[in-house]
Amino acid sequence: MSGSNKTATLTYGDKTVQFPVSEGTIGPSTVDIAKLYAQTGMFTYDPGFTSTASCESKITYIDGDEGVLLYRGYPIEQLAEHGDFLETCYLLLYGELPTANQKADFDYRVTRHTMVHDQMSRFFQGFRRDAHPMAVMVAAVGALSAFYHDSIDIADPHQRMVSSIRLVAKLPTLAAMAYKYTVGQPFVYPENSLDYASNFLRMCFSVPAEEYKPNPVLARAMDRIFILHADHEQNASTSTVRLAGSSGANPFACIAAGIACLWGPAHGGANEAALKMLGEIGSVENIPKFVAKAKDKNDPFRLMGFGHRVYKNYDPRAKIMQKTCHEVLAELGIKDDPLLDVAVELERIALSDSYFIEKKLYPNIDFYSGITLKAMGFPTSMFTVLFALARTVGWIAQWKEMIEDPDQKIGRPRQLYTGEARRDFVPVSRRK
Repeated sequence: MSGSNKTATLTYGDKTVQFPVSEGTIGPSTVDIAKLYAQTGMFTYDPGFTSTASCESKITYIDGDEGVLLYRGYPIEQLAEHGDFLETCYLLLYGELPTANQKADFDYRVTRHTMVHDQMSRFFQGFRRDAHPMAVMVAAVGALSAFYHDSIDIADPHQRMVSSIRLVAKLPTLAAMAYKYTVGQPFVYPENSLDYASNFLRMCFSVPAEEYKPNPVLARAMDRIFILHADHEQNASTSTVRLAGSSGANPFACIAAGIACLWGPAHGGANEAALKMLGEIGSVENIPKFVAKAKDKNDPFRLMGFGHRVYKNYDPRAKIMQKTCHEVLAELGIKDDPLLDVAVELERIALSDSYFIEKKLYPNIDFYSGITLKAMGFPTSMFTVLFALARTVGWIAQWKEMIEDPDQKIGRPRQLYTGEARRDFVPVSRRK
């Protein structure tokens, strides 16, 4: 964060105080209010933290008005088109794209860490078969600290590195185990000869009775989905990971906290909600009725998959996801998918109807990712698990950046108290 000669002035009553203004590389400047309470006796009030920068970061930049998403300065479109997920992981963790030797070494280290402790398989048996996979993931990832306690000393740079590699490597294995457990099939061990996405698909969909050959089109689609979800600045789950980490909690516990937050339908469950909405609409002929319901202020119905908390323009990830969706459906021979027909027509309306344009309700990534994952064979209960798998590297990068920040402090938001003022205790015999 670079300082500037600019200041912001606050006048309250007969008192005037000045606060320094800090400028980032790109994006809005910030008013440093760290000394606001000391100088004025007041707090700021910002529900949802929509105008508050909670930290300084060099990882991800979003310009919601222009529809821009950058990982370490690189546009998401370029990374998704020309790179692969592990290359993106390296970029997020270390700040630069890897050289050929660095990439080979990183890929090797991740691949050789994909196995989980054998006792983890017995750990899964404690869950009901119909348990939601996200419930299983919260518990399983948190339990990693009990199996890999040799890498939970956050003050040791080497242990931080080892835990980071372990999390990136083992999340696909745990996610596949969660899926296999719910469908009653045996766990499938990782295969070191396969790339990250192909290995994950094999662990999910292969069975001992048949040979499994990864489909390169589906593997590339899966890899691209991972890239698109890898990080997204200070969203709810990332902020949760940072807040948990600020207390000194071990990285496995912090990532488990992030998964728990991601489980919320307003966050990671949005693609599942979008798919359910398309199914509810059913056919193109029904769209006008549902669009009318969405425009009616007195109707609680909402079109899921449109608009975004940050993006006030077309979500750059949605454009890539739309192309990927068509590639997957074409590869699988799905030409007349009613859900896709509904999605395409809804997109056309959203980009041309004045109501959607004025309110900037553009299609977001969840709009197409649900259809794509469904076509690939994943049940809707797994959608958020895949989101968590992809976002893990972003959480780790953000956690690592926070731990290494010399100005880092334990998170402690303040509040505007509106409860009762001080009052004295009254014995129960005298209460009315």
